[in-house]
Amino acid sequence: MDISTIVGVVVALIIVFTVQILEGGSPSSIILIPSMLLVFGGAFMAGMAGGVLKDATGAGKTLQKAFLAKVTPPTQLVDNIVKLAERARREGLLALEDAVKTVEHPFLKRGLQLAIDGTDPEELHDILHAEIAAKKKADKASAKLFENMGGYAPTIGIIGTVMGLVHVLENLNKPETLGHSISAAFVATLWGVLSANVIWLPVAARLNRLSAVEAEEMELVVDGVLAIQAGSNPRLVAQKLRSLLPPDEAKKAEAAANTKKAA
Repeated sequence: MDISTIVGVVVALIIVFTVQILEGGSPSSIILIPSMLLVFGGAFMAGMAGGVLKDATGAGKTLQKAFLAKVTPPTQLVDNIVKLAERARREGLLALEDAVKTVEHPFLKRGLQLAIDGTDPEELHDILHAEIAAKKKADKASAKLFENMGGYAPTIGIIGTVMGLVHVLENLNKPETLGHSISAAFVATLWGVLSANVIWLPVAARLNRLSAVEAEEMELVVDGVLAIQAGSNPRLVAQKLRSLLPPDEAKKAEAAANTKKAA
């Protein structure tokens, strides 16, 4: 599990509360349920209003993905594809029929099955790229909800502050409560800006980044499956796939391959 989002959000909130304490305040003074309910609930409902219902109903699963997603090293995928290429080169494409059952990567599994079934290379290329395009659109829609929440939250926080100040003006005859009431009014703005910049916008950015990583991985699979179908030399397959990796990952993959050869 990649914990960058969990660490980033949690530590950012800890820093906020730590600064509040260092300045002589109390964390309880900014944890006000009415303000938080208005900002979080209002931002979610406004985000839902700007999309379709399935975006909102799937928000929990999308949020879980943002915090708990696994990011597997692409070198591992390259190694698996090269092993499959070696077997296909040695025993023929149909020999992968049994190997497909043990493949864990769902997109690679579908691509191999299409290749084994005798799908024309051009059709296979089009089918797999159409699936990549569809996934990108779905991921973009999922991230858009949180981007919208990040945009709405600060304004909803200002609405909460205005509501609080209206309440303050209604009670000017009680000067002993003015200080507390005014500070409470501004807590809504605090949570609006805080939630947008520490939670919703980072979550949206994380989802977009995960989508890009997964799309790159799927592109890698397409090239690998087409090479296997064409009966390419496994060594050339490995070199081609490594050339598609980021420079640091490509170096790791090459070093691992050299180690295996030496062994």
